[in-house]
Amino acid sequence: MAHSENKRRLLSRKVLFGASIGSALFFMMLGVFFWGGFNTAMEATNTLEFCISCHEMEDTVYQEYKETVHYNNRSGVRAACSDCHVPDPWVHKIVRKVQATKELWGKMTGSINTPEKFEAKRLQLAMNEWKRMKGSDSRECRNCHDWSTMDPAGQKKRSRSQHVFAMEQGQTCIDCHKGIAHKSVRDQLSEEQIAELEKPDASHSRPLPARWVTFLAEEESQGQQAASAPAVAAASAPAAAVPASSGSSEGMPDWAAVPARQITVFYPGQTSMEWALNGSRHGGARVYDKAGDRCFDCHEGEEADMGAKMVSGDKAEETPIPGKRPGIPVDVQAAHDGEHLYMRFVWPETEHSPVPFVDGGKMDPENPVKLAVMLSNDDPEQAGQAGCWGTCHHDARSMPDTPDGEQVTKYIAETRTDISIRSEPRGGWDKRKSDEEIQALLADGTFMDLLRFNAGTGESEDGYVLADRVMEGGQGVEFSAEQQDGFWVVTMKRKLDSDQPGDLSLASDQLYNIGFAIHDDYSDSRFHHVSLGFKLGFDNPGAEINAVGM
Repeated sequence: MAHSENKRRLLSRKVLFGASIGSALFFMMLGVFFWGGFNTAMEATNTLEFCISCHEMEDTVYQEYKETVHYNNRSGVRAACSDCHVPDPWVHKIVRKVQATKELWGKMTGSINTPEKFEAKRLQLAMNEWKRMKGSDSRECRNCHDWSTMDPAGQKKRSRSQHVFAMEQGQTCIDCHKGIAHKSVRDQLSEEQIAELEKPDASHSRPLPARWVTFLAEEESQGQQAASAPAVAAASAPAAAVPASSGSSEGMPDWAAVPARQITVFYPGQTSMEWALNGSRHGGARVYDKAGDRCFDCHEGEEADMGAKMVSGDKAEETPIPGKRPGIPVDVQAAHDGEHLYMRFVWPETEHSPVPFVDGGKMDPENPVKLAVMLSNDDPEQAGQAGCWGTCHHDARSMPDTPDGEQVTKYIAETRTDISIRSEPRGGWDKRKSDEEIQALLADGTFMDLLRFNAGTGESEDGYVLADRVMEGGQGVEFSAEQQDGFWVVTMKRKLDSDQPGDLSLASDQLYNIGFAIHDDYSDSRFHHVSLGFKLGFDNPGAEINAVGM
């Protein structure tokens, strides 16, 4: 009895703000039940089942999500809707849930209750999420994909370059990785909208993680070691696939003693310079423009994969040619004797694949192959980063925006008053500068030196690209070709110095931009295979193509 009385007195004792222990315990238990119920209900709204319980989600974005790596992958780890769209920190989660009441209103009013209504608002809905994720530095992405845990060794060169730029400049995951779980609508944005939405935010920049610093230092060291001993690497490489040189033919070096570099030329489709600079079409436009990266920096090693996308018609090609190969491996050798530059190109032949939209199936019946080489200094605007790509425009003949009745050839941007990158028609064929301005560019050395060989006719051409492609006027070049054991072998001899307009004089202590293209299988015009832009040097182990002294 006394015990019960003591218990009653204890529960009725005032402890805080006049409240008894009993009432405090009551409200504590009530709070626990309330919080438990509230939290359980809130977490129930984070499940996949809840998210797709309305047909607006199940019939659209859920079906798209099921086809992505976030739903099915080799590790068996699935990212549900809430993992990306609901913050994990409690305060941010509550704010997001309050914002979600607007979505309930949309459900009640039927604002997206048909596929047509949903598609009409898809871009707006996507932009809402992009802005939210941009504002949080892609917090939900980084719950799984943290910078510090990324392994740079497992990434492609292009990915590493983009990630280094992002960390240093303050870009975030969503700036590049839009449309990874749902249909991408980024291409519906204007270039101005993209620039504003994806511009770096200095508050998001961060130092490179230690493992990145270590990896990049090791990669640079390995590159220097490889460049310092190219002859050793070439000598130890297997040579069975490529016909060996029997020695020096008349006027040519002993090619057996000249190191070779294998370069893959790839089918470019309709990827003009305007296409490459358009961020809504080409994700690499950002690091090209902002970081000054070369095409070579990102795409070396994946040329054949890129060519496969274009040659199949999956990307940037409206008229694919069945059977055309996506890429061609070419062994390239370069040498000099102080007076001449010598080059040798060796690549495998291919069986004929008739072009379905050309009578007879051959675009250039006279020439089974043609080889073109472009050389320049860094004076042309795009040459240092893009090589000969800077001469290819969207309004050239056989390209999508070619003007009716005009035969627009290659040209460089300096010869135009304006070039349209985004607005159709793209290019600047009709924005030509005056003849006086163009002649001044030629005199100053702002042009692309162009050397071309036609294997069928045996004609060697020496010209240049400025306001147009001009195939005459140079000092001359000597090409020869033969077919050996299923390979084309083409050699080139060209004087280092020239006083002719459109010829680039080559000094032994300088680096030059070089690119080349092969028209194989009787092809013509843009239906060629092209290289990335490389750096040509003389007795320079750091050059990507090093002309060794004889």
